[in-house]
Amino acid sequence: MEPTAHTRRTALPGVGTRFDLETEAGRHLSVVVHHDGRRILAFHDPEDDDNCRDAAPLEPHEAAALVPLLTPDPVAHLQHREIDLVTEHIPVTKRSPYAGRTLGDTQARARTGASIVAVLRRTAAVPSPTPDFRFAIGDSLVVVGTREGVDAVAELITGG
Repeated sequence: MEPTAHTRRTALPGVGTRFDLETEAGRHLSVVVHHDGRRILAFHDPEDDDNCRDAAPLEPHEAAALVPLLTPDPVAHLQHREIDLVTEHIPVTKRSPYAGRTLGDTQARARTGASIVAVLRRTAAVPSPTPDFRFAIGDSLVVVGTREGVDAVAELITGG
């Protein structure tokens, strides 16, 4: 199991929202998201979280450029192997035995060898869903694996 990050969210009236992260190494950093879209990345003194040691203001396009650099690629380690991987979107319909149930309930990876790497919902995308993530009718599961594994996940999710 991967370590969980220690995060905190604080509303900043008239400004936006501050998101704080304490790293495994004990570093304190925050991102202040302004109402106008600007972001400020800041590092804080671990002894005094109100003492900002350094900050970097980021325009929206600069913050967007950082996202792919900071987001782990769930299949990057597989790109160096000679495996034929496929990616497929599998819908969760009202006929699915897993509609309203959690990812952990499926045991998809253990049962098929394929991974559900994201869930697309009408209003958002959820990358790397955790085992307690609950599926809803209308979700589209992004599945990566061998052709056989992805087909097995499709059969599992659709109830076919």
